[in-house]
Amino acid sequence: MVEDSGALNTYTVPDRYPIPKIPISLTQISQSVYITTMDAVKGFHQNVVTPRARKYLRIIVHCGVYGYLRMPFGIKNAPSHFQRMMNEIFPEKRAEGWLII
Repeated sequence: MVEDSGALNTYTVPDRYPIPKIPISLTQISQSVYITTMDAVKGFHQNVVTPRARKYLRIIVHCGVYGYLRMPFGIKNAPSHFQRMMNEIFPEKRAEGWLII
């Protein structure tokens, strides 16, 4: 099943939470001694959609109406929300100078 969030995104108030800029991140990485990566498997899907937002995340198909309980891809504010979550999970690492994206 595929859904297009374009119409919803036009009415969504932007979340201005900062996401690290690629050139700055690459500069920081290039000056590092150690580089470690972690794959947040299904990371977006680990974020619960608030009850208030659920009414906007409905999919109507021939066999019924379905709604997301977890953050789907394609939602305008999903990357900002995910970055905020990562920063909240790893505050001590950020304080040590780690780049968390």
